[in-house]
Amino acid sequence: MEQSVQAFFSKDGPLAARLAGYEPRPDQVRMARAVDELLQTPHHGTAGQPDFCRILVVEAETGVGKSLAYLAPAVLSGKRVVVSTATINLQDQLIDKEIPLLSAVLGTEIDALCVKGRQNYLCLYRWYQHRSSPQLSLVNEEDDSRIEQWLESTETGDRAELAWLTDRSPLWPKISALSHQCFGSDCPEYASCFISRLRKKAGAARLLVVNHHLYFSDLVLRQQGYGELLPRHEAVVFDEAHHLEQVATTFFGTAFGQYQVYDLAGDIVRQAESDLSPEDGDRIVAMARGLKQRVDLFAGLFPAKRGRFDLLGFVRAQDDWAQQVQSVVDALQRCADQLAACGADVWAALTERCDELRRNLLVVAPLDPEGHSASHVYWYERRERSISLSATPVHVADDLQRTLYATVPNCILTSATLATSNRFDYFCRQLGLTETAMTLQLKSPFPYREQALIYIPDNAFPEPAQPGYEAALVDKVFELLAISKGRALVLFTSFKGMDAVAAALTGRLDYPLLVQGTAARSTLLSRFRQEKASVLLAVASFWEGVDIPGESLSAVLIDKLPFEVPSDPVVQARMQAVDHEGGNPFFDFQVPRAVLTLRQGVGRLMRSSRDAGLIALLDTRLFKKRYGKVFLDSLPPAPIVRDTESVARFFAGLAAPAADQD
Repeated sequence: MEQSVQAFFSKDGPLAARLAGYEPRPDQVRMARAVDELLQTPHHGTAGQPDFCRILVVEAETGVGKSLAYLAPAVLSGKRVVVSTATINLQDQLIDKEIPLLSAVLGTEIDALCVKGRQNYLCLYRWYQHRSSPQLSLVNEEDDSRIEQWLESTETGDRAELAWLTDRSPLWPKISALSHQCFGSDCPEYASCFISRLRKKAGAARLLVVNHHLYFSDLVLRQQGYGELLPRHEAVVFDEAHHLEQVATTFFGTAFGQYQVYDLAGDIVRQAESDLSPEDGDRIVAMARGLKQRVDLFAGLFPAKRGRFDLLGFVRAQDDWAQQVQSVVDALQRCADQLAACGADVWAALTERCDELRRNLLVVAPLDPEGHSASHVYWYERRERSISLSATPVHVADDLQRTLYATVPNCILTSATLATSNRFDYFCRQLGLTETAMTLQLKSPFPYREQALIYIPDNAFPEPAQPGYEAALVDKVFELLAISKGRALVLFTSFKGMDAVAAALTGRLDYPLLVQGTAARSTLLSRFRQEKASVLLAVASFWEGVDIPGESLSAVLIDKLPFEVPSDPVVQARMQAVDHEGGNPFFDFQVPRAVLTLRQGVGRLMRSSRDAGLIALLDTRLFKKRYGKVFLDSLPPAPIVRDTESVARFFAGLAAPAADQD
């Protein structure tokens, strides 16, 4: 198919005929040919072996056009291909924009289907149970009526069709199709089930668009001998692949949470009220409430301080830890025994949930803290109203070799940020990729040298840990915002830093000040896009996924290098593992991770070839510390200046052409 892919992207090809002013992008063609070659090469591996999968790693920076570069050869190959993304935004872009364009260019209908996580679909059984509940609140009657009307017309049961339903709606969690609440073929609504219908459609589709969480959930269930939504496929494309390690860590680990018990107890109560006699129902309801109280007492053992902490250290300080864990294990066992006696079908599913929670608790909270698995890190998280315990693999490489790479013939891993200092060593090591994996690095075609500027303060500016840094940061941010006339995304590595700068700038700026946490993410981004002089302060998720071309985002300011907190138990365990293996935890683990995060943040500036603006990194360690060169080598090829006069001249130069046009 190489000739077909080559022709597709050529200046005289079908894509050019469809798009006015189309010009081939050499790197897009390079990527498409690499993907096509992988998919078309005859496969000689043996399923079940770690080296079964052929792997292509592609870093394609913004502007390369990676979506079409993998979609076109995937469709032309005739194989069943799954495309997995990390964000809903990219899923929507593929389904609503890229695949329809590809279909129009090829002049044929593409058999594509978007498959979301189960929680996005309504469960008919839980819906009917909710509607028949004697405790149904009149307050929810209007929402219930709207759901009822929607069910008369919907083909999918997808909550995305309910634009009026808020993200925090208390109704949806009660009626969604969560996997641990599914009764499968034993469900009385199985014949009409939206999930069952979706599974049939997925089995017939040639191109499936999913998210990483769903893909790994399906991967783990298949390893356990259970089927899920996704059919067998010949290739998978992981877009936004820099998230894979984190997602794999979640799914190859084990967790036990207070809210999991709450959900179970709530479902038991609802089922008892609708299915049992008053006498039996009262007994089961009392048992479910007793289980909830037992878990509340167990959660009360943990300190009130919020955050993630080492579990084994905490356990060793408890005199009666084994007895406390055993009391919850016994409560779950008694619950399972009583539920098993209630009958089959739905009661069997509830029984299995009890058993699974009991097994998980014994994994994450070993009765003997000295008998834990050395391959896992044990930690707990205290949130505002709950406790969760986890056992997380220190490395996911072996799990990926055993599952993903041993079962899927072809795997493409792509993202705008996979390399550090132009090398894939860190990414490949963390994901267990061997030297047989093919790699390709494609730089952004955007004119960074002509249209962007990188500013780093001179060495007189204090380092983040030095006295006076916060005050200097506020003054520098204010100065730069005055030069850029607002129009800036200011990214922070912590809420503490963001809040301090927000407080200092409030009432001092001549531009609208938007701060993460004061409104929904979508609302803030919409205002930031529309109010062109506004300033948005944010942390965490805003470091990526913000795609705002044009003048509204003319500057990206970053407070400091985004090193992870080394006290996090998972980070700490992985650093210790690097040390035990003879490596340098800081240079081999912390620095590469920080580089990838920084590259994501920096990438918010240039979203089209017409964009221009400033990248300000307010951390002098880039020039003062030995590791600074690793970060500098990973930045876009824009000129670097260390004085604000140069920044002012740069913005004056950007404004000049616009003034001439007027």
